[in-house]
Amino acid sequence: MVKSLGDGMLVEFAAVHDAAGAALEMNARMAASNISRDAASAMYLRIGIHVADVLVDDVDVYGVGVNLAARVATLAGPGEVVVTADARDQLVVGLDVDVEDMGDCYLKHIEDPVRAYRVGPAQAPPTLLPASGADTLLAGIAVVPFTCADDDDPARDPIGELLAESVIASLSRSKALRVISRLSTAALRSRARKPHEIKALLGATFVVSGSYRVSGGRVFLRVDLVDLRNDNSMWVKELNASLGDLVQPDCSTASLICEAIVDAISSKELVRVRSAPLPTLEGFSLQLAAIALMHRSSRHDFQRSREILEYLAERYPRAAEPRAWLAKWYVLRVTGAFVEISAGEAGRALDNTGRALHALPDCTLALAVEGFVYCHMLRDLDTADERLDLALALNPNESLAWLYKCVTQGFRGAGHEAVACAERAIRLSPLDPMRHYYLGLAASAALAVGYLDRTIELARHALSVNRNHLPTLRALTIAQVENGDVVQARATAQRVMALEPRLTVRDYIARGPKGSEGTRVRYGAALAHAGVPQ
Repeated sequence: MVKSLGDGMLVEFAAVHDAAGAALEMNARMAASNISRDAASAMYLRIGIHVADVLVDDVDVYGVGVNLAARVATLAGPGEVVVTADARDQLVVGLDVDVEDMGDCYLKHIEDPVRAYRVGPAQAPPTLLPASGADTLLAGIAVVPFTCADDDDPARDPIGELLAESVIASLSRSKALRVISRLSTAALRSRARKPHEIKALLGATFVVSGSYRVSGGRVFLRVDLVDLRNDNSMWVKELNASLGDLVQPDCSTASLICEAIVDAISSKELVRVRSAPLPTLEGFSLQLAAIALMHRSSRHDFQRSREILEYLAERYPRAAEPRAWLAKWYVLRVTGAFVEISAGEAGRALDNTGRALHALPDCTLALAVEGFVYCHMLRDLDTADERLDLALALNPNESLAWLYKCVTQGFRGAGHEAVACAERAIRLSPLDPMRHYYLGLAASAALAVGYLDRTIELARHALSVNRNHLPTLRALTIAQVENGDVVQARATAQRVMALEPRLTVRDYIARGPKGSEGTRVRYGAALAHAGVPQ
């Protein structure tokens, strides 16, 4: 409260949405009070709001903006609130208020007209159209700008915006998430909203928020990931970074935060899928879990993945992704040595890619998986490259197509091209739930060109996430032999044989597609040296 004027008062707020909220609450309380009064004694307020810089002393606040706020109040009718365009720009329609444009208004002692808006309580937003099947297979996540723990230092506010923007940019590269735009989430900054309200306003399932403080040229962060379905905090992460890192295009701090977010969501949904009946779960939970289970070596997990994907294909018949992933499941059943390669397995895989492409003709995921089918099951590198090239022509950012392109190039002995394709795939999907799979195939590409140290580094990173991934273990065994570390190679080969007891060098070479004979013979010799039976 700045001062009382007898029949009026001047009140200063730090934020426009707080001023508008107080104004609407004052009118609501006055209306409730008037119910018990007769018409002659009822009292109504006329309220005007403007935002501007002012001068402050111990007695008053001064400036043109103060006078304009008082003049705008005269435009309000009894029980009404009117704001200027400057104030309107800092309010979110549907969240803070609803507005009615009053047009250009002329005010006493103000030469130019002033654009004014009548504001009232925010009403329920229009009902959103039901999400399509494809949309419901992606988890929605909102990143709210981080708040400065030093409330008395408004100059630091841009840091919170910058952090949120970097996290949103990194998360947007994950195919597992539907990321709410920065302009929408910025509206929630400094506004207390309950989880169900955020969920309704933004259509999100998860929200990321946090606070920071600056000390000695470093930014200390506290990040919170909340599941909006039950208002539970999934994790709280504390870290610090240099101010310089935050302004880099590829902010390493944002990447760390995003990696933890994707891991936490994937792990949480995997637990839910294992403990709850399928019909009660969201589509995105099921798809995330199915993809994660598919890339594990446990036979039980692998079979569970198929059950989930078949359920999704029936539940969302117009969604192409479940069918494309189901096709890949049949490929991995062969490459994981669960069954022998057969025309029947290849036919089932292509039937699912065909259904996916019927639902969505330009589904680049289905085209990429189809290329994988031709490469690994039908041993036809030419047709595989044709399908992968078509996928990349439709979408140059289809990370799986680049990943599988690295495989075909590796089989052809084009090691440098294979490495380039693998690195591009990882850059396009650095937060993929199948990160170990990307790293494992990248290790195979590095092996093809003879980058042995890089192969071992990538393979170990991949195996730290999934220690029983057979193709990665085989690549690591070969790299260790060729790098001269036969003792370690034999230990790794024992892990390979424990997972694939019937593996022989002859079968391994025979499984390769046409055009890969030279590379497979080289690899076979290394496997034999590590102890794999001829």
